[in-house]
Amino acid sequence: MLRRHILRFSLALALAPLLTGFGGLAAAQEVIKLSTTTSTENSGLLTYLLPQFEASTHTKVHVISVGTGKALELAKNGDVDVTLVHARPSEDKFVADGHGVNRRDVMYNDFIIVGPESDPAGIRGSRDVIGAMKKIVDSKVKFISRGDNSGTDQMEKNYWKEVGAKPQAPSYVSAGLGMGEVLTMAAQMQAYTLTDRATYGAYRAKTGLAVAVQGDPKMFNPYGIIAVNPAKYKDINYKGAMQLINWLTSPEGQKKIADFKVDGQQLFYPSATK
Repeated sequence: MLRRHILRFSLALALAPLLTGFGGLAAAQEVIKLSTTTSTENSGLLTYLLPQFEASTHTKVHVISVGTGKALELAKNGDVDVTLVHARPSEDKFVADGHGVNRRDVMYNDFIIVGPESDPAGIRGSRDVIGAMKKIVDSKVKFISRGDNSGTDQMEKNYWKEVGAKPQAPSYVSAGLGMGEVLTMAAQMQAYTLTDRATYGAYRAKTGLAVAVQGDPKMFNPYGIIAVNPAKYKDINYKGAMQLINWLTSPEGQKKIADFKVDGQQLFYPSATK
């Protein structure tokens, strides 16, 4: 009898690590890799949204926050499962070239030009972004550019193209940095910059920059989400990508986006149902 109990005890000890391992596998969270523009991270939106999604789906979203150009490049290379960006022409090309599938509208906000309270270019209150940027060129005041091929940077380049000129160094500084860092630079150098409203809202108190130009239809800023094409990369977590896409565009996800506010101000507007 004693020998039998000893054998059972020994067997239990031997199996314990294996059982623990299986339990760990069962409890392990599925990982979804998301590349996204800095505005969704810097504004605090993803910190607000993702915990509810993760809790309801038993997943973990690993966020890589970079400019839109880099976010799409990561997706193109199969380094992420899904991408959330804001540069519609680049998004359409990404899908047309076979790198992504199931693009969906998610939300929108707008671009604004911000600058020092002193407003040296005299553009405060303008609703004409091209006219205001021409004044920035003519007045030779400082302008800080993202310079990183982000959605904001791509839009800025389109504006300068319409203006027919852009500021020259040393007035023009191409930072190669994220939006939050560029806003900080603009504050330190008393310069203007183009920003999405959401990141500005998160950094307004830190920088003291004032809104100079807003309200031009040319400054509309839509965001889209795209799953990486599973036919191109077999190890892509396509199921997880579609879970995230479906949740963000669902009534629940869209309401969460609408409810997100900084200092009482709504920063993103849901667009999946439009």
